[in-house]
Amino acid sequence: MEVVVLAAGQGKRMRSALPKVLQPLAGRPLLAHVLDTARRLQPACICVVHGHGGEAVRERFPDADLAWALQAEQHGTGHAVLQALPRLSDDERALVLYGDVPLIGAATLQRLAAAAGDSRLALLTVELDDPAGYGRILRDGAGRVLRIVEEKDASPDERRVREINTGILVAPVARLRDWLSRIGNDNAQGEYYLTDIIGLAVADGVEVVTESPDAVWETLGVNSKPQLAELERIHQRNIAQRLMDEGVTLIDPVRIDVRGELVCGRDVEIDVNCVFEGRVELADGVRVGAHCVLRDAVIGAGSRIAPFSHVEATRTGESCVIGPYARTRPGTELGTDVHLGNFVEVKNSRIADHSKANHLAYVGDAEIGSRVNIGAGTITCNYDGANKHLTVIEDDAFIGSDTQLVAPVRVGRGATLGAGTTLTKDAPAGQLTVSRARQVSLAGWQRPVKNKQGA
Repeated sequence: MEVVVLAAGQGKRMRSALPKVLQPLAGRPLLAHVLDTARRLQPACICVVHGHGGEAVRERFPDADLAWALQAEQHGTGHAVLQALPRLSDDERALVLYGDVPLIGAATLQRLAAAAGDSRLALLTVELDDPAGYGRILRDGAGRVLRIVEEKDASPDERRVREINTGILVAPVARLRDWLSRIGNDNAQGEYYLTDIIGLAVADGVEVVTESPDAVWETLGVNSKPQLAELERIHQRNIAQRLMDEGVTLIDPVRIDVRGELVCGRDVEIDVNCVFEGRVELADGVRVGAHCVLRDAVIGAGSRIAPFSHVEATRTGESCVIGPYARTRPGTELGTDVHLGNFVEVKNSRIADHSKANHLAYVGDAEIGSRVNIGAGTITCNYDGANKHLTVIEDDAFIGSDTQLVAPVRVGRGATLGAGTTLTKDAPAGQLTVSRARQVSLAGWQRPVKNKQGA
């Protein structure tokens, strides 16, 4: 089987400079979702028909397995599929998908392909309580499909039909090539409708069969920002249901956003309004507090991410605590039982087992040993305005509050830095290092007073 994805629409109702198929759903372009599903079918070819913003679409999807066909002017769905035909083989079947219908399921498409077999034309149809705006499926007295009529061309009786065309179909490529060469544009839109091939198939004695999706929302398309938001909620609801089925505790399943892949172990608990981006792995017993953002992170078993924390490109060991209000940036690696408290930021640093930075600290470009205590207000001064430099703090060191470590610098094993120290030279192991100005008290000093108004 070969797949044609129609992705040439401008999407005027989106009111956006971004091509419609690049609009984001769960953090990824609409078209990406469709292509992922298409690939699960293992087709011989995937041809994307592009038009408006086509170069931007092609740049976003440089994948080697994609073929591209340009629809320079949009004259309807039949015209769009016609552009893809040079890329297709006559001895294959073609599955037609849409770049703005992102939630279509692979299981539904597999059933549709099975219904088509090698010689039939198979349509994906649904019944709607309110079918307004959709093409209607017209059948004869025996229930056989005769043709599809678009809403603007339908009679009042035809508009009362509730079975509608989703546009998704499977047909033999050789037949499709013949039918598309014979359709016209004598209709209210002046367009070449792909749906007109159904009448031609019936006239040619080709059996037309229908299949239904697992859920109606699989067939919903995106033409506006409200519709995009509606599909976002449906998609997130489905993800939440899957997570709960796998044993994850979601405090409120309608308040979670997964914009990538979330993999959870046993007894994971996620509080409200958390966002997961990229690939995130939460091992057994991990708890994620409210209002956290995790991106491309691996969190070890028994760890806790306290509320309002931002964890990006980070890997932790077991039993770590991050937050509340903490931030870990790319390159952060934490050992076992590492604690990062409120308003602590870590970037491109490795912190070994049982070390702690519990308040108001910045650790960047650093190697921190085991059982190190980093006091409140401590910062590693890693940037000289042009280059980054390394700070090394060895095992069992104690860093007093309000300390600045001016890299490159090393703190020896078991060393102590007194509060308020600005360290510019290596601190010897096992010793106290203090760097402070002499404290002075001035007798008789008077605090300035505010000048009187008008004086």
